[in-house]
Amino acid sequence: MLELANDAPKWGIRSSVLHSDGAYRDILYVDGGPSSNSEVGHVRMEGKEVFRHAVEKLADVMDEALEVANLTADDIDWLIPHQANIRIIDAMQKKMKMDSDRVVRTVEHHANTSAASIPLALAVAVDDGRIKNGDILAMEAIGGGLVWGATLVKFGRP
Repeated sequence: MLELANDAPKWGIRSSVLHSDGAYRDILYVDGGPSSNSEVGHVRMEGKEVFRHAVEKLADVMDEALEVANLTADDIDWLIPHQANIRIIDAMQKKMKMDSDRVVRTVEHHANTSAASIPLALAVAVDDGRIKNGDILAMEAIGGGLVWGATLVKFGRP
């Protein structure tokens, strides 16, 4: 278990866990790009498989991040998920047993902006006043290849 020193900052990253497994490469990938074939690539996805893996792997990695930080889902003030798909967001909310009003959802405004979706959702929730100094934020995402991870942060602005 990670223990914070007495002089640890009152805000910042509490845990961060990242996994990858190339065995699942074919369910979500880009079929081109400068480093592979010098052509514009297109996202290729097996939707049902991606959904299944997303819910399973995101739930597991969130449990890992909570354990490392010595926290429980009840300690989380806000879930800020990757805004890929409302069904995945809803499934994660249910797995974490969180009230809907504690989950930041912006997919209807920004769509799936890939790696930018969590920072965009965070900015919206900070700007509209939902997220405040001292809040514990849980962020999670899954991407091509497959890669997936979760980070827990105690939010604060100097």
